[in-house]
Amino acid sequence: MNDFIASNRTNGPASALSGLCILLAALCVWLGVQTSGLAYLAYAGAVIFFAAALIIPKSLKMANQWERAIVLRFGKLQGVYGPGLFWIVPVIDRVAAWIDQRIQTTEFNAEQALSRDTVPVNIDAVVFWQIHDAERAALEITDYRQAIGRVAQTSLREMVGSSLLSVLLSDRKDGDARLRDEIGRKTADWGVSITAVEIRDIGVPPALQDAMSRQAQAERERLARVLLAQAEQEVAQKFVEAAETYARTPAALQLRAMNIIYETTKERGATILIPSAMVDCMNPGGVLALAGLAGGSTKPAPDPEPEAKAPPRPKPFVPPTA
Repeated sequence: MNDFIASNRTNGPASALSGLCILLAALCVWLGVQTSGLAYLAYAGAVIFFAAALIIPKSLKMANQWERAIVLRFGKLQGVYGPGLFWIVPVIDRVAAWIDQRIQTTEFNAEQALSRDTVPVNIDAVVFWQIHDAERAALEITDYRQAIGRVAQTSLREMVGSSLLSVLLSDRKDGDARLRDEIGRKTADWGVSITAVEIRDIGVPPALQDAMSRQAQAERERLARVLLAQAEQEVAQKFVEAAETYARTPAALQLRAMNIIYETTKERGATILIPSAMVDCMNPGGVLALAGLAGGSTKPAPDPEPEAKAPPRPKPFVPPTA
């Protein structure tokens, strides 16, 4: 919608009143023809209504809720009118501009702009702005729309020239905030408020994209190797702690060995051949004894049964002597 519209802008109420005046003028002419005695009064009324039909569209103006009208009287500011209906004096007053106070957008870009590390980039962005002072927007600058676009493009090139490419790619939010503050500072004197700035796209040369892709791949591979080395270090540390524990407690090592044998033989249908030397090293008897002691059994072992004694042999019979 064009903000600068001629003063003969029409509206619904003005058109309706103008049409009504034309009908009344036609009625007066008809009455003048029908009545000969008061014909001059009827014709005078017709002239008045016809003049009103011509003046009303020039005098009655209507501004929408989001619009403000800048009215000049003999070239000087008369006032800012709207929203709603208002009257101006034809010929003396004129509406110099219609200002739209809704939030509007302007797209801008920076092509082949050199970053701080001398990398050419293409950046597309959009700025959201709103007029908060209609008087200053109409009187302080000729075309604020074009000025906002030029200021935004210049500010974008300045930001690109003072920033590294890696910063532009990794921290767009900070770039948006910097652009909003810079553009807002330059346009504040025009009655324009910058609500937001968004960088939509950052384009880099294809050769640089390939190099950045290889760099990212190498960085990820380096991190993977570092993580693997850290995992090996932690596993080795755990093995050292386990070895120290087994060295202090041989029974724990034997129990661990038996557990390994159990884990390998618990599958059905599996046949495991274990050297006898390995079994001897495990010392299963000692392990069972240690397990019994660990169980806290305090009950004394039963005494062994006494061996059966052989019955005494009978003494031989000796006859008495004479």
